[in-house]
Amino acid sequence: MNATSSVGALLLCRAEPGSVRPVAHLLRERMLLAPAGDEWSVLVPEGTPWQDRQESPSAAETEGEQPVDSVLGGWATALAVGSTWPVLALWWDGDRAGYTLASGFRRPVGYVWLTDGTPAGEDEAMRTFAARLGLDPVLDIQQLEELTRPDPEADARTRLRGLLAVLARIGVMLPPGLEPGEPADRLHTAAGGRPEAQRIAWTGWRDAVKLELDAVESSGLGPWVRGPRARALAVAQLAAGLPLVAWGIGRRSGGWAFAGAMLLAHGAAGLAYDRIRDDRS
Repeated sequence: MNATSSVGALLLCRAEPGSVRPVAHLLRERMLLAPAGDEWSVLVPEGTPWQDRQESPSAAETEGEQPVDSVLGGWATALAVGSTWPVLALWWDGDRAGYTLASGFRRPVGYVWLTDGTPAGEDEAMRTFAARLGLDPVLDIQQLEELTRPDPEADARTRLRGLLAVLARIGVMLPPGLEPGEPADRLHTAAGGRPEAQRIAWTGWRDAVKLELDAVESSGLGPWVRGPRARALAVAQLAAGLPLVAWGIGRRSGGWAFAGAMLLAHGAAGLAYDRIRDDRS
């Protein structure tokens, strides 16, 4: 990767595309979503704030535009906070390359290399990175630490490839054409050519909520949210709630009456939700 390399970025999510899709919509950015190995997905940005820029990060900030690492770090953090899985942002521009790992509400961790491959991060970041992803504390750590040592034969692109080689042991496998150092438009073209790729585009809060509901219904909780099992549960809650309310009122027990009312509310809401979703299917 040389100083005139185009800017590019990828977002790796440790989850299946079906789980990533509803959360990714909330970023309100146009992206492509595709599988990236065993239980991993990749998001490829389409419209990016940095797409037409080749300047250094400092120049971008001077003219009011955020550098690629700042934008990707924000996206990764937003995705991780809104989910239960970690998000790894890989990014590069004409001066540097690196990664940012976001996981829940914990402070993101990252590492940076200059274009010629010179390490410009803290060694402790690599150890934290490995621990959060559950990498081997001996073999994988050794390979990651090699990426933090001077190597005149390894530029920034090679460093990112080395990082991906370590991640391959936990299932990461980028689709063909999604290579570190490639410009954003080429990454998007490569991802768009995959038959399994899905387009992510913000279409409003109503569709975003619908996607979230679809994701819940397709998960392990689905049968208890919608369908025969969910209706049976709702009816049982109504059947238990009504006499409990009557019993609580008869004995002037506010606590039991409140518990019965909650069961009635949950049961009624469950039946109403099932009916509404069936009508809109």
